[in-house]
Order: sequence, then C-alpha cells, then structure tokens
Amino acid sequence: MPTDFESQVPDYQARVNDALARWLAHPERTPTQLGAAMRYAVLGSGKRIRPLLCYATAELLGCDPARVDAIAVAIEFVHAYSLIHDDLPSMDDDDLRRGQPTTHRAFDEATAILAGDALQALAFQVLIDDPLLTTHHADQQANLVGLLARAAGPNGMVGGQVLDLAAEGRSLSAEELEDLHQRKTGRLIEAAVMMPAALFPHRSESDTTQLQVFANHIGLAFQIRDDILEVEEDTATLGKSADSDAANAKSTYPSVLGLEQAKCRADELYQGAIAALDQLGSTGSGLRWLCEYIVQRHH
Repeated sequence: MPTDFESQVPDYQARVNDALARWLAHPERTPTQLGAAMRYAVLGSGKRIRPLLCYATAELLGCDPARVDAIAVAIEFVHAYSLIHDDLPSMDDDDLRRGQPTTHRAFDEATAILAGDALQALAFQVLIDDPLLTTHHADQQANLVGLLARAAGPNGMVGGQVLDLAAEGRSLSAEELEDLHQRKTGRLIEAAVMMPAALFPHRSESDTTQLQVFANHIGLAFQIRDDILEVEEDTATLGKSADSDAANAKSTYPSVLGLEQAKCRADELYQGAIAALDQLGSTGSGLRWLCEYIVQRHH
C-alpha cells in the first residue's frame, strides 16, 4: 500500500510544475530563443526530487506547502541550470538528458550557456519576489538567499564541478570522492531540506541538527546511487548516457570502492538518514519515503 506521501507525489509534482511554468511565462520580457531554451531545460520529465524534499520537509514541520513553493522553484531552477552547464562540450559533453537532446544540442551552445545563467539569476529573483516570502521578516528571506547561494557557489555545487573536472583521468581516494560529491550533488539536496526548515528559526537546535544530518546523508546517498546506476542500467533506462563517467575517465564510487562496497556505503548512509529522522518523531513519513526511493530508484 502506498504511504500518504507517496499518494501525494503526483500532486506535488504537478504543483511545482505549475509554479515553474508560471515563473517562466514572461515571453514579452524574455528574448524568444532564450525563453524557449529555459522552458525546454526545466519543463521536461524530471522527477522533481529536490522539490519533493521541500514539500516533505514542509509536512514534517506542519507547514502549508504554499509557503515553500518558491523555495522548491528556486532550487529546481538552480538544478536545471547546473544540468545545462554540466552537459556542455567543455564539461561532460553529453548528448542526452532525461531521454531528450541536451539543451546545447536542441538549441546551440551559446544559447544553452545563457539559458543556464538566466535560470540561476531567476532562482534568486523568485526568493526575493515571491509574495508569500516577502510577507515574512527580511532577515529570514536573506537567510534563504544565503543558503541557496552557499549551496550553489564556490564551496558547493560549482566548486564540486571544478573538482570533478580536475579529477578526470586520475584516481581519487574515497575521501576525495566524498568531498567532491558532497559539494557537487549533496549541497543542493541539503538546501532542499534546510531552506524550508529555515522558515522556522525557533525550532530546537537538536531538531535542526538531526535534519542537517539527514540532509547530508541523503545527499551523498543520492550520488552514490547515480554512480551505481551508470554501471547497472542502460542509456534508455537512465535517459542519459550510461557510459559518460567512463568515457570521461572519472572516478566513481563503484570504480573507487567496488560495486558491492558502493552499495554498502549507500545503505550505510540510508541507515544514518533514517536514524536521524527517528530522532524527530513519527512525523517524517514523507522524508522516509523519499529516502527509500532515492537509494532504490532505477533511473
């Protein structure tokens, strides 16, 4: 039987898709080619894992999902921008994303770069302009902007991408690989949990710590599962090239630890994430379901 949260997943996905489309619907102010590329990159068949984490965290906190719509949108815009740039010829040089041509293949390389730039800027505009967020204290809004900036910036996702590129063609230690992926993938997933939590600044320090532990564990588990899928699944199932990492001579968890040890590490992180949720009581069913989904998914 599906859990309550699982049964709501299609509604949450539809909710964030509608919100994403609204923020992208400015044809009179955005050059036609740029707007088309932005919509192409965002409004495809993504699973919306990061927005779902936002809504699951809102459920845990007893928060109206409307209050986190803008957070979910902003994080998904940053995620979409990162995928556009990650696929570029100067990065991973991939031709497929979510079963469709990558943005630079569907349009051109310059348009793809600028679409990514525009989505990153629009993410922060959403946090500043959203009516529900602007009704709260300015320091709370500034905190949200800061959390997203740190997750996406030089000590987060972008820094992780630099480390990823620098690591091509050489073997990384397990510690180096973990640092890389905590930055490149984990930080934005952490933000999807910790930004909604920031709407409740008076929550106990202990609860905040446990949420941070959960977010940290599940962010890394997500990337390890991605690495495992590139070994076990084909391009049609993944919706992207199944041999991209091997072609770019990248260190992955299966190549560094071995496939079975990589699976053990993912399970260890899953258990740690669940243990953190256990400390928060029985109200985190949505986060529990997502945690299990992340480590068991097949694409």
